[in-house]
Amino acid sequence: MVPSPTQCTTQITQREPPIIHLALHVIVPAIVAGLFYRKAWLMALAVMMATMVVDADHLLADPIYDPNRCSIGFHPLHRIVPILLYGALCFLPKTRLVGLGLMIHMALDSIDCQMTNGVWYQ
Repeated sequence: MVPSPTQCTTQITQREPPIIHLALHVIVPAIVAGLFYRKAWLMALAVMMATMVVDADHLLADPIYDPNRCSIGFHPLHRIVPILLYGALCFLPKTRLVGLGLMIHMALDSIDCQMTNGVWYQ
């Protein structure tokens, strides 16, 4: 028996497993380091991975982890003004890798927001 449209009111949301989102935070910087910093890829990857400390602002949230929460716009270091500053870091040679790591992080979190909640930021 097929349910009628009025019986099917539950909305199913598609979400990639959290492990995929976390893995992309390693894979994407590794690809960037390998493509653009071949001679010093390990150092470039280490700097970009160190920017993951930006997620320390998640410790201020209650609950700390909510799979349906959009990080962009919610957490203090994931808001528009800090993101603009991260972008500016990309243009300075001495801070380029830090800025790049932070911008990759924010882009991946924004994509996660889109996939989870249908918005790019909260």
